[in-house]
Amino acid sequence: MKNTLIETEKTTINENIFEIKFECDLSKCKGACCTMESEYGAPLNDDEIPVIERHLPIIKKYLTRAHVEDLEKNGFWFRTDGHLMVRAVNKRECIFAYYENGIALCAIEKAFLNKEIEYKKPISCHLFPIRIIDFGGPVLYFEEYKECQPALENGEKKGTTVFDFCRSSLERKFGKTWYKKVKDYIKEK
Repeated sequence: MKNTLIETEKTTINENIFEIKFECDLSKCKGACCTMESEYGAPLNDDEIPVIERHLPIIKKYLTRAHVEDLEKNGFWFRTDGHLMVRAVNKRECIFAYYENGIALCAIEKAFLNKEIEYKKPISCHLFPIRIIDFGGPVLYFEEYKECQPALENGEKKGTTVFDFCRSSLERKFGKTWYKKVKDYIKEK
């Protein structure tokens, strides 16, 4: 597998995003990305905080009492080393995680899917397993976790690359034109 960087459409992309096969299999991972052991939750952008705050009354109805109490006591975000992060409960669960049939899901996304709010979820969550760092411009890379092994196996079976799996989130972040141009660029390579 290549670990080369390509530059196109004002972004730098690790080429393995176009090669690694990946498609979530929630029945096997049980929503592990929402419950990974860590002091930190997902990265946030400054402009996401007021949007989430505005929708908290709706989002809270999908959370457990313990998560609501924690959220009301400690808030849902914090800043560390200049980065905004979603809070994790007990160094494990995202503050917005809830369970359906034993699978950890996102309460923000639940409210969105129920057409109660217009905001899907933090872009870093939507983009996962792609992460973006700013290094004189956006640099996209695949973030590998052992908990995502079922997604790698499912992606191999279905032939879905990380880039294709993340299409809607990449289009949300960069636009449909960007996605198409990058896809065409990779086909021509």
